[in-house]
Amino acid sequence: MALSRAITRNLTKQVSSKFSWSSLLHSHATSFGFKEVHEEEKSKMVGNVFSSVASNYDLMNDLMSAGLHRLWKDRLVSNLHPFLGMKHLDVAGGTGDIAFRVLETINSVNRRAMQDFVADHFENDTQIYVCDINPNMLNVGKKRAVERGLGEDRALIWVEGDAEALSFGDDSMDGYTIAFGIRNVTHIEKVLAEAYRVLKRGGRFLCLELSHVELPVVKQLATDTMMAKAAHLQLMLEV
Repeated sequence: MALSRAITRNLTKQVSSKFSWSSLLHSHATSFGFKEVHEEEKSKMVGNVFSSVASNYDLMNDLMSAGLHRLWKDRLVSNLHPFLGMKHLDVAGGTGDIAFRVLETINSVNRRAMQDFVADHFENDTQIYVCDINPNMLNVGKKRAVERGLGEDRALIWVEGDAEALSFGDDSMDGYTIAFGIRNVTHIEKVLAEAYRVLKRGGRFLCLELSHVELPVVKQLATDTMMAKAAHLQLMLEV
């Protein structure tokens, strides 16, 4: 048992070193990872990290959440209650993970519940904006959209933009999501103010983020599970 834990810890350190997990695990205001930086430096540092890990972003989230991020994202979209004709904004969502789920949920409703002529009308009005400050992340998302057969879907709109200064109009969105992105902004209060500005009255705001576990027993269980998952993924990569 001790040997197994030693091996998984070593593998986790190797993967963490390669992708700089610590710099993304928890950051706020003027923090970057576990150190304090000047505010003007943080955006550049975050951008550099995400440019380097863009193509491996799913693996990064698998390691950080023990694979649970996929279930969390499903639950997030379920709580969003997507609908035909929706105007939705997913911020810091360059890889498309949330946007694809929203669109697929809407398409499912389309197929199940609407007659063709009604569905076509609302489908044309549906707009799902994927906003990310990093062009490399957006490129990954566009490539994944093509792989999913969504490359020509007019409902998906890719926008390079800053969460702290959105280019969208006031009261223009029915929904706003940000998943594992709020930790990387410099001024959280500006991001929240922008979210409030662009949302319509009654619009839905959903934020998904990692946090620290404080209860010792749960914390140890979570740590062991994540190390085992990291070791499994590392072995898969080596094979």
